[in-house]
Amino acid sequence: MEYNKINNEIIEKIKSAVKGKVYVGEEINEDFFHDEMPIYGQGIPDVLIDATCKEDVSEIMKICNENKIPVIARGAGSGLTGAGVAIKNGVMINMQAMNKILEFDEDNMVVRVEPGVLLSTLAQECLDKGYLYPPDPGEKNATLGGNVSLNAGGMRAVKYGTTRDYVRKMEVVLPTGEITTFGSIVSKSSTGYSLKDLMVGSEGTLGIITELTLKIVPNPKHTVSLIVPFEDLDACISTVPKLFQNNLNPQAIEFMERDIVIASEKYIGKETFPKQMEGIDVGAYLLITFDGDDEDLIDNTLEQAAEVLVDNGAIDVLVADTPNAIRDAWAARSSFLEAIETQNKLLDECDVVVPVTKIAEYINFVNAERESYMFDVKSFGHAGDGNLHIYTLSNEEDKIDQFKDEVDKFMDVIYKKAYDLGGKISGEHGIGNGKKKYLKSFEGDTNIEIMRGIKKAFDPNMILNPDKVIALLGE
Repeated sequence: MEYNKINNEIIEKIKSAVKGKVYVGEEINEDFFHDEMPIYGQGIPDVLIDATCKEDVSEIMKICNENKIPVIARGAGSGLTGAGVAIKNGVMINMQAMNKILEFDEDNMVVRVEPGVLLSTLAQECLDKGYLYPPDPGEKNATLGGNVSLNAGGMRAVKYGTTRDYVRKMEVVLPTGEITTFGSIVSKSSTGYSLKDLMVGSEGTLGIITELTLKIVPNPKHTVSLIVPFEDLDACISTVPKLFQNNLNPQAIEFMERDIVIASEKYIGKETFPKQMEGIDVGAYLLITFDGDDEDLIDNTLEQAAEVLVDNGAIDVLVADTPNAIRDAWAARSSFLEAIETQNKLLDECDVVVPVTKIAEYINFVNAERESYMFDVKSFGHAGDGNLHIYTLSNEEDKIDQFKDEVDKFMDVIYKKAYDLGGKISGEHGIGNGKKKYLKSFEGDTNIEIMRGIKKAFDPNMILNPDKVIALLGE
């Protein structure tokens, strides 16, 4: 797909049309050239614009659509697949200045926000008012617009669902510059195709979100976490389905191997997880949280959970029932990515998702397969919904080409296994630029052509975040 190069005349036209600041060339900070995974592509936008309102976004889109210039909307840049990178250059719209919480509608239990509001900001505002915004992805400093564009999940998805389940309504600027609304404040609708749900998870390829109306819930009165050590990973993961079979409903349930816990505790400078108990070396852990309003009911749930866990191989069950203890228990888990990044020169990742009943089989397959490659592999993830984060790691910078080649082969193998087990390529990180080839390989020609048709319907000139998710038409 050929695009026109932006020129001074178009830049001046943009400057006169928008309220936000416009940056050109060397004025653009290098942080905007990549996301958190530069391995998935880097690109330098010709122009960067700090959008201040929907009208700014609309005017930019009109000008770029008329001149067939690529446009990409950018949030906090915390993505992990290259979705927020200007690989075709052109215009980048920085949405971070649109960061107001506009309204708490407590009667309808929704909050209206601009897309640049950080997840951490909304989460705290909700807690201060006695509410909970349930989506809880690991990167708390991501923008809500970015969360919606990826359909972010996180730790609490096993009980509360993903971001999609909390999007009631959105204001969107289409690639033509038209401003429209998808969805409604109401909790249900059977009114035509759900255009809102097409936008959720579309990674900024169909339109640019300029306002969101999000569902909130009452904050549970009581929360308790469990640290559950096991001798080995197989016993750890195999226990997870047993919890659900016994009608236990955790808010979150994470699995992690000993090595990655040690790396994370080293990074944060605090040890919380036991490494040996009753003379047994700990090989893996479950970190489980239960919440609710009835303290007695939670106590009963904890007793049932402890019985199931010990009966299925847990060495012990450690209870964290104060705010400080719960924070300490989750601190190491929340720092996994940062710990990995600081301790390894080369890394790649996938966030494959498989049925919960297949997690143990899948992880055993991955651990056996990794023996054939030059890199190390670390796995952790959301055991309650089968969303696994698998990292390939190396410090051999002089072998970067070998690393990339072997990672490609490894990913092909483990993605195929995931599909064989009924899984998918991505549970929450998205496709972006880095995973396109795998999407095409495993979703099939029919599904890819349907996706391309949707893209073409929204964006006839193919200018919005081009060459992300699916390859451009004709390529």
